Amino acid sequence: MPTFDVSALKEKKNLLAFSAGVDSSALFFLLLENHVVFDIALVNYGTREESHEEETYAYALADKYHLKCYTIKAPTFTTHFEKNAREFRYNFFERLIEEHQYDNLLTAHQLNDQLEWLLMRLVRGAGTSELIGLEPKSQRKNYILVRPLLEWSKAELLEYLTKHSHHYFIDKSNTDEKYERNRFRKEFSDKLIEHHKEGIKRSFDYLRKDKESLEEGFIQIYEEDELRIIKLKNPSIKVKATDLTLKRLGYLLSASQRKEIEKEISLVIGGEWAVEFVLDTLYIAPFLTTNMPKKFKEKCRVLKIPHKIRVYCFEKRINIEKLASILG
Repeated sequence: MPTFDVSALKEKKNLLAFSAGVDSSALFFLLLENHVVFDIALVNYGTREESHEEETYAYALADKYHLKCYTIKAPTFTTHFEKNAREFRYNFFERLIEEHQYDNLLTAHQLNDQLEWLLMRLVRGAGTSELIGLEPKSQRKNYILVRPLLEWSKAELLEYLTKHSHHYFIDKSNTDEKYERNRFRKEFSDKLIEHHKEGIKRSFDYLRKDKESLEEGFIQIYEEDELRIIKLKNPSIKVKATDLTLKRLGYLLSASQRKEIEKEISLVIGGEWAVEFVLDTLYIAPFLTTNMPKKFKEKCRVLKIPHKIRVYCFEKRINIEKLASILG
């Protein structure tokens, strides 16, 4: 079986996204086995009979191993379940992280998930950075998202749980083919990993190295609250730089938005994010609208602060003189 790397987790405050399913249960017991300190958080969607049993089990596990357990009941999502459930889940986790000062959020994504992601984006058209969407570690606004199981296949996790007689639940919705991910899992990813697991692992290693080389084309030079300023070494990398920066801020671009970024130098993404390109510099901030004092607007003009980020600078009281001096 693959090794379990705990180097990013020791001496840190860790929160595990727990569902009581195969993947998160395996990660739970691997963390215990490797003496990693952590707490757990579970979202009860109430969509299955087992949902309440899983929540009860999470509390029982936490009590047995002296961990904190946080749970929340999700509202009923009548449309776009996967998207809405994901947003609700991560909003819950991020509130806990901010309130209790966790360093890492741990998720139990594994090799099959990684291949599903790649295949789903491959058929839509994607570049290297989008294909390798699941990273072992990803820096978010105020925490690090860690995925310790990306080297493990679903079969290996099941074998581990069975060998040690650890309990877990089976989520029957994972076989419901009305969800696109489940169709890709059944038709492609599970079969490919069953027969070509080691080659697929090596391919992901090579692709990550290629992605790192691509991302050397830009560097973040300024950060304050949710304002990001990035220097582009090559103008052709602007879509990639925008995509990765927004991803770290919790926003995923669509294919049509990437095309829009390719063509425009000043735009608003999804009504939420202001994106400005000035020569070799990329500015990203939440898009806000409000009346600003004339004096502040004039100062922004003189200091050449891009229009769409001015309101954010005003609302957050960002020192624009300091900002201008950093930009030279």
